Amino acid sequence: MYVARGLTAHSLPPRQALGSLCSPWAAPRVGPLPPAPAMVRISKPKTFQAYLDDCHRRYSCAHCRAHLANHDDLISKSFQGSQGRAYLFNSVVNVGCGPAEERVLLTGLHAVADIHCENCKTTLGWKYEQAFESSQKYKEGKYIIELNHMIKDNGWD
Repeated sequence: MYVARGLTAHSLPPRQALGSLCSPWAAPRVGPLPPAPAMVRISKPKTFQAYLDDCHRRYSCAHCRAHLANHDDLISKSFQGSQGRAYLFNSVVNVGCGPAEERVLLTGLHAVADIHCENCKTTLGWKYEQAFESSQKYKEGKYIIELNHMIKDNGWD
């Protein structure tokens, strides 16, 4: 609401209240409105970054320091990624998934989707979508992050 010299838009005569909101004394607009300018839509991808609790040890992206996982979500340190050692996590944050594809890994055939850091878009590892051997079913819905793409962050004295 516009307030000037003790007047508000509600206390103005109806004719002035319909005028410009910037100035209650402006004359009301008569006639049709001018055409709206052509709208140019600039779409930028939105990055929503989750922050993990500061009281827990966590892993972050080695390239941009975005939080990736809590140490409490670590399942195993004995995995092999495409470029070296990797960890298996129960859940992760700030990670995007690509399309699933079938790959023959060291433990057999799996349907996996590459995962990337949502902040810097670096490929970090993959998500196990489906395991075709019963002994590997525990991996379904879990995430592999390669060690060369993450750092230990917060509380690792």
